[in-house]
Amino acid sequence: QETRGQFYVGIDVGSGSVRAALVDGVGTVVAHADQPIQVWEPQAEHYEQSSADIWAACCSVTKKVVCGVDPAQIRGVGFDATCSLVVLDKQFQPLAVNREVMNHRNVIMWMDHRAVSQVEHINATQHRVLSYVGGAMSVEMQPPKLLWLKENLPESWEKAGCFFDLPDFLSWKATGVTARSLCTVVCKWTYTSDRGWDDTFWKMIGLEDLVKDKYEKIGNHVLSPGEAVGKGLTAGAARDLGLPAGIAVGASLIDAHAGGLGVIGADVRGHNLPCENQPITSRLAMICGTSSCHMGVSETPIFVPGVWGPYFSAMVPGLWLNEGGQSATGKLIDHVVRGHVAFPELQSKAAASAHSIYTYLNSHLELIKKSLPVGFLTVDLHVWPDFHGNRSPLTDLTLKGMVVGLTLSRGLDELALIYLATIQAIALGTRHILETMEAAGHGINTLFLCGGLSKNPLFVQMHADITGKPVVLSKEVESVLVGAAILGACASGDFASIQEAMAKMGKIGRVVQPNHEHKRFYDKKYQVFLKLVEHQREYRSIMDS
Repeated sequence: QETRGQFYVGIDVGSGSVRAALVDGVGTVVAHADQPIQVWEPQAEHYEQSSADIWAACCSVTKKVVCGVDPAQIRGVGFDATCSLVVLDKQFQPLAVNREVMNHRNVIMWMDHRAVSQVEHINATQHRVLSYVGGAMSVEMQPPKLLWLKENLPESWEKAGCFFDLPDFLSWKATGVTARSLCTVVCKWTYTSDRGWDDTFWKMIGLEDLVKDKYEKIGNHVLSPGEAVGKGLTAGAARDLGLPAGIAVGASLIDAHAGGLGVIGADVRGHNLPCENQPITSRLAMICGTSSCHMGVSETPIFVPGVWGPYFSAMVPGLWLNEGGQSATGKLIDHVVRGHVAFPELQSKAAASAHSIYTYLNSHLELIKKSLPVGFLTVDLHVWPDFHGNRSPLTDLTLKGMVVGLTLSRGLDELALIYLATIQAIALGTRHILETMEAAGHGINTLFLCGGLSKNPLFVQMHADITGKPVVLSKEVESVLVGAAILGACASGDFASIQEAMAKMGKIGRVVQPNHEHKRFYDKKYQVFLKLVEHQREYRSIMDS
């Protein structure tokens, strides 16, 4: 209880909004605020943001959550953000990442896929650093984006003084220190904790310019997540954020990793879970929002085909991280539901019953299931969920979505069924990732879910039933914000380590057990699931021949 009177601020920059939370020493979110940020899409697959707009939003939400709190009680601040690329000139001013030369639009978003030909060129080198990203780099990582800038915007490339991953840009704005987090440089930039930057990689892909000034532009001072950055908040940043100058700032995390940190270390005693009294390596943290990330840690490095990592100390200091992912999950469910012809009917009925559309759909499924379990309604409706390509475990951006079992019916029942089949497909994709990780040497027995989709009971139950593993939900739905606050708590010195802060501040809410009686049905669904992609690849080879 000694830390209850002390508070930490967590600031989370997501894709469409910035959120802040005031969190106490036992991990309770005391206050929370959010504000939208702008996204520009000047052409297909190009997504841009403004670092000035993002920082302004950070300041306004932080001022809201600390309003009325005694500043002496606020001990530290931590940031997490999407792994977007921020470009600044030699005076640290925003620099255009677009042909329109709009300098305020100086951020290439994580989900931007402009650098396809660059990532193909990088993967063709088969350089050894690629073995740490599952064998092939993603178009969403930073080297292909840097190469795209050099090839397409030579003026910006010449003027550039600094390339930041967004989480590191935020800690720089807060402290004036250009240190980078091990999380960002290891996960998205090919840095390795034992060897640092690999000169031969940057030279081989055509970015030798970054090597010559000792990597000044991409960072040559690297800190562990939660390590104190510089002398804490500068006077200017403190004024902007409404916080006391000099309070500790922890080295940042990528947003998904902050979610992982917020849930994976929770104390589970007394819940009869298979991971109790087992090392943290028996747990998988799933952060489910627009896209989903699957975070597993191990004592020794495990190389998993099609899964990113092993990344040393990228989430939990001292442990190796493997990171699976699905590029479109919340976004896919939204896409399928909103695009359906019965969506207007759903909208008005949900509004009339004062429920969200998803709560309404879940109760509608209960209504039409008759005597069967809800999940069995999709016996002849199957979805392959890679509408935005496959991140893990197949690393194939060219894969497309599939639906088998369409009819001429177009009512609410059909909308509810395709919604269910889509959720099941996402859970089957998680099983596909889990089985790949287990085959490579992971021993995972419990899932820890957080993020927006973890609020949907159908999504949670399907993940338990389809993987056959219990699902733990955190007490605070905003685990990402708790994770960010843990970084500030760690930097403040109030906890001896990240592990101690995780156990004290990560609280579990509910446990959802799998229904083992449904195992046979979902094993068959999984067989069909794997057949779908096999067929898609066959169709492609026929058309390509």
